[in-house]
Amino acid sequence: MILSRSRQGTRVITLLAVVVSSAALAGCDSLTGMMSSRNATSLDIAGEAASVGPEAALEAEMEDGTTSGLIDGLLNRQSILEPGPMRDVAEAVMAANSRAAEADLRAATLRAEAKAMNWLPTIGPSVSLTSLGAVVTSLVVNQALVDFGGRRAERDYAKHDVEVAAVALAADSNTRVMEALELYLTAEAARARAAVNADAMGQMRHFAYVMSERVNAGISDRADLQVVQQKHNQMAADMASDTETAASALAELQAMAATPLADVHGLSPLAAPSLTAVPLAVMKAEAESSRAIAAARAARSGLLPGLAIGGSVGSEGENLGLTLGAANALGLGLGAQMEAIDAEREATAARVVAEREAADREIAALQGRLTSLLRQEAEARQLATQAAQNYALFAEQQRAGQRGVTEVVSVFETKVRSERTAVELRYDIILVELKIAERLGVLVDGERI
Repeated sequence: MILSRSRQGTRVITLLAVVVSSAALAGCDSLTGMMSSRNATSLDIAGEAASVGPEAALEAEMEDGTTSGLIDGLLNRQSILEPGPMRDVAEAVMAANSRAAEADLRAATLRAEAKAMNWLPTIGPSVSLTSLGAVVTSLVVNQALVDFGGRRAERDYAKHDVEVAAVALAADSNTRVMEALELYLTAEAARARAAVNADAMGQMRHFAYVMSERVNAGISDRADLQVVQQKHNQMAADMASDTETAASALAELQAMAATPLADVHGLSPLAAPSLTAVPLAVMKAEAESSRAIAAARAARSGLLPGLAIGGSVGSEGENLGLTLGAANALGLGLGAQMEAIDAEREATAARVVAEREAADREIAALQGRLTSLLRQEAEARQLATQAAQNYALFAEQQRAGQRGVTEVVSVFETKVRSERTAVELRYDIILVELKIAERLGVLVDGERI
């Protein structure tokens, strides 16, 4: 409803409309030129960025001039990967990242930029056709005076939407690096197991030769020769399988990388994760909670009557007045709608608590797994040492004629198996440490995302 109207206000709105219309008509060509120039500049920048590789996408400063503590925390995170082959692998796969999550972040940033100016008055044309067939045109200007925080809630929603996209980008980057390192560790573990078998193959061939000579001389039974040959063939088959596993993992890893990784070998030292690092899943839940609360505030303001000042100038004349009304129609269910909006705060807080509990449980399970693997590795190394000592003793007794070749071969096979187990557990330990770092989001430096 129109509450007031004055001739002086009409002149003001008419003058504003004429100025805006003139500026719009006069600046149309220049605006088009500016947009074309901006697009050309954007294309040039995109081409330069493609030639030098992906740039950092996270920016702590928001469109409204404030600083996001969440994004600032992401930027300050340091990778646990020390300089070495594993860090080289991480950098190679990050350089080839398609960065689909970055596109979502840029879209959210542009939405926040658009919402950052929602407090300014809106100006737009209005064209209508009357029942007499006449076309009525006007230019409408509207400025909200009281909206119960609705526009501020919209700006907050856009800001938290950027934070959600930023956490998603960080999680996507850490997940990609984790997948690459898992492939790399699979290949390294397979190559290490194959190396154990390769070192043992010479001795197994010697045992097969000795047993063959004993069978030809009638000293041993042919069944003993077949047992030794079977163990020799099994060891060769295991080595071939490990080699194929390594080749397959490396081929898949190379498909993710921007640079050749065939010559990358070995492990890198891992730094201890920061004790203050918050799991990315919890950070995302907190950002989503803040965004949901902002959406609830915006919805709540839409149910309350707001006050706006506006006017129009056109073919039917000019007018200026105050408008009182709600964005959404009021109904008998208004009370329930208000309560539902208020309940959203409690629901979002509960979701954050549940996500934090799930993340803590997952990290605790990984920590327990890591402790168990460390114990198993110590035991496996001790067993490997004992197996090596037993083999040395049996070999000496075999040379003295106190042990048969098949007995020595069985002890030697146990030694090789224990060495393979100890080697594999070492890589399992590193894999669990990397999984913990992935949950915390510290596989990639924040400034490199």
